[in-house]
Amino acid sequence: MAQVSYADLSLNGLWKNNPAIVQLLGLCPLLAVSGSVVNSIGLGLATIMVLIISNTSVSLIRNIVSDAVRLPAFVMIIAAAVTCIELLMQAFAYQLFQILGIFLPLITTNCVILGRADGFAAKNSVGPSLYDGLIMGVGFSAVLVLLGGMRELTGTGALFANMDLLFGADAVHWKVVLFKDYQPFLLAILPPGAFLFTGLIIAVKNLIDDRIKKRQDAIKAAPVKGAKRVRVTGTVS
Repeated sequence: MAQVSYADLSLNGLWKNNPAIVQLLGLCPLLAVSGSVVNSIGLGLATIMVLIISNTSVSLIRNIVSDAVRLPAFVMIIAAAVTCIELLMQAFAYQLFQILGIFLPLITTNCVILGRADGFAAKNSVGPSLYDGLIMGVGFSAVLVLLGGMRELTGTGALFANMDLLFGADAVHWKVVLFKDYQPFLLAILPPGAFLFTGLIIAVKNLIDDRIKKRQDAIKAAPVKGAKRVRVTGTVS
């Protein structure tokens, strides 16, 4: 088995193979829950924890479970992890748990989690699998929080509202009003806004990737400094 590079895992999870804007996995919760920053952070943290637990557990049993029951075993592990996260959220962030609603238990069927369990953790040792779960979760959550921030700011003119739902009473005053007397733009908060802003994020990423590729191609095509082309005529013996 080839040596796993943590640098490559980081680059893939955060940028080159980001599950949200490259693989386009887990779009259902991404689009439905990202109406505000606090919702996005809540679901993002839950997804990270489930990815870490599932990847680590699958890696531990990868040489024990037969191919016949591999996928059912993976789903059972993921479902158990999601149940634990649900219970924790009910105990410490019940209002946010109610807001997230059905999308929290639906993490069990999130293609990102099952895909990393079967595509990576089932083939690699515990350390790389745990890190892959962490970095893929962070990449997914970063897009989720960015999308939530864009929609909340455009829709309400403020950021970090209702952060006390996740971080307790001390976070009540975290709300930042950037535009006073702002007329709410409901399209940004409603589902169509999620599609529009997600498309914008993907377009910006593709534009950046295209510029990076052109710059790399230009560097490769540039002549080497000091090199000279020699023309040879006649017969060489």
